[in-house]
Amino acid sequence: MEIDHTPVMPDEVLENLLIPSGPSVMIDCTTGEGGHSSLFLERYPSLSVIGIDRDAEIQKKAIERLSVYGERFTPVLSWFNDYLASADSGMADAILFDLGISMFHYAESGRGFSFRGEETLDMRLDKDGDISAQDIVNGYSEESLADVIYRYGEERYSRRIARAVVERRQTRPFELSSDLAEVIFQSVPPAYRYGRIHPATRTFQALRIEVNRELDRISPALGEAIRVLKKGGRIAVITFHSLEDRIVKWYFRDRAAGDNPDIRIITKKPIIPTEEEIERNSPSRSAKLRVVEKVV
Repeated sequence: MEIDHTPVMPDEVLENLLIPSGPSVMIDCTTGEGGHSSLFLERYPSLSVIGIDRDAEIQKKAIERLSVYGERFTPVLSWFNDYLASADSGMADAILFDLGISMFHYAESGRGFSFRGEETLDMRLDKDGDISAQDIVNGYSEESLADVIYRYGEERYSRRIARAVVERRQTRPFELSSDLAEVIFQSVPPAYRYGRIHPATRTFQALRIEVNRELDRISPALGEAIRVLKKGGRIAVITFHSLEDRIVKWYFRDRAAGDNPDIRIITKKPIIPTEEEIERNSPSRSAKLRVVEKVV
């Protein structure tokens, strides 16, 4: 089995997401290919991991990878916010969120997450989801499309890009990721085309977030995670862009403030990868790790 995803900040996650001795339960809310789960299962022989993912294809990889741990790994096909909302209070000793998209989705899924290939413009993590990226670029109004690109991609040329997309779809609807990437490339100023990142990067991020409602799931999931956690247990969250990190930071600050806080913040500033890790695993460069502990 080929593994595409390298877990981010493995040492830092192990160090900060404490597991009690004896039989214990960890919920890996974003299991992916099972990288972080395998680290914990290997280190803690009495630990059981509940691994949640909404993508059935990548979950198959995790199941195969973690099969050596037998019944200590339990896969669950679900959005993490939905699973946590139905889980029993106080049943977990530790909870992990890695909010990044696995390299599998860019390299193998064939669903148009990457602007560098010729793939169907889909971007759904749940193949049965209601809306695809193709539906958005072919169906949203110019104003709505520009708003999505600006809000979720923080793209300064959102209106130019949206205008170009709408003009192109009037003659031929978008089907492939490469078609959209080319229209974006041509729509932005020449100086922007050859900058630090490809000019389609932010738009593709925005579409993916809109398709999967990624940001809408975070706060509800964190609230349920605190309820599901045992007193003294910890939650670790890895984010990969400012929109995610802002939600996590302020949610934790609000819950840790006031007269009767139910968590305390362990990481006053987020932990970031070392230069050595970034050199070894470039997708980790934007990662931030925040950790809290339940106190009541």
